[in-house]
Amino acid sequence: MPVLLLNLRRVGRGLCGVLLCVVLIGCCVSPPTASPTSRATLSRPTVSPSATPYTVYLPGIGVGKEIPTEAPSPVPPTPRPTPTPLAVPKPGYGVQVHFFAGDLGTTIKWTRELGGGWVKQQVEWHTFEHSPGEFDWGPLDHVVDSCEAMGFKLLLSVVRAPDWLRAVEVESGPPADYAEFGRFMEQLATRYRGRVAAYELWNEPNLAREWRGDVLDPARFVALVAEGSGAVRAADPGALVISGAPAVTGINDGVEAVDDRVFLRGMYEAGVARWVDGIGAHPYGFANPPDESWQDVTHVASSHNDHPSFFFRDTLEDYHAIMLEYGDTEHRIWATEFGWPSVENMGSMDTAGWEYALEVSEEQQAEYIVRAFHMGDERPWVGPMFLWNVNLATIWGTGNPVSAYGLLHPDGSPRPAYLALRWAGPLER
Repeated sequence: MPVLLLNLRRVGRGLCGVLLCVVLIGCCVSPPTASPTSRATLSRPTVSPSATPYTVYLPGIGVGKEIPTEAPSPVPPTPRPTPTPLAVPKPGYGVQVHFFAGDLGTTIKWTRELGGGWVKQQVEWHTFEHSPGEFDWGPLDHVVDSCEAMGFKLLLSVVRAPDWLRAVEVESGPPADYAEFGRFMEQLATRYRGRVAAYELWNEPNLAREWRGDVLDPARFVALVAEGSGAVRAADPGALVISGAPAVTGINDGVEAVDDRVFLRGMYEAGVARWVDGIGAHPYGFANPPDESWQDVTHVASSHNDHPSFFFRDTLEDYHAIMLEYGDTEHRIWATEFGWPSVENMGSMDTAGWEYALEVSEEQQAEYIVRAFHMGDERPWVGPMFLWNVNLATIWGTGNPVSAYGLLHPDGSPRPAYLALRWAGPLER
């Protein structure tokens, strides 16, 4: 999926004056574990389309240059060799990886050494079915084989119908005939029956950029989900089905985006709960610490701090409240993407439109990520969480905003967030 360019309100720019440190040598990160006070009702501020716009970069995935074929060698802190502490096992934690560029063995090694149990790979449908019934499964076969050999649980997120099935040939979107999505999902789930743990059906369907050629409508999205879910359940009854997560945008113009809370309510009105085993969410934090709420009196970040869509905590809690409104106590929220960008030590990066990345140091990024995983541990209604991302900086370098979210530097060396996550353990529920 390409980088998303959305027009949001200008809410200020600047550098934050708070530096949070995380100990990275020989110990786990242990942030505070106090649970925030839940809110009984939701406030949904109106975002005026006429507000002064500016361009903001949101996460996405694309195809770039290949990654290095050799894993980086650790540099010992003293002349005497010091054993590298082993990763702390955390089978419920996940990361999103791009396995299709560079050396697969190197990418698997980077991922395995984090200690998590889940991995997510996005599958762009159009790259695997080039014409009706003509499939090229080879690259995905290698990924599934490698993840199975390493003992990973694999989540495949399926997006982007081939142009020959779409109403328009621009950007990304669903097929004109939703039954075609069911046909592809049946082929996919049949091929990897018993080997893929879960399928996420589409990505950010409340954005026109991901839904070109169709109408932004949660009921239409649920119709697509129903086709895909029925196919997966028939082909591989043991696989889990997760609804594609809405994007957190802060706008609700109905043309370029529908507010994610509004969209989720519409999904429930259309009966999404009957078709899925988990509700997808993308609780990005922008530059806000994971414990903060938009309703707090003061904020660490100087911008993107006046709307619930910009806060990790608010997105999780608001989604849970919506689920309870519709009597859904059975499903859990799957955070299929989340993360914080930091441009520190990433070389020269153009941050025009996403200056909030300047406000997050590498140490803060590490602290926020570990704390977010722990917040998920504290909430039994949160399912697997997938940090975005492991290795896109090694593919795109410093020329793309997605690199700022990565756990690795462009040369493949670990960032503080990589080490912090590696040595962090899960909280007991």
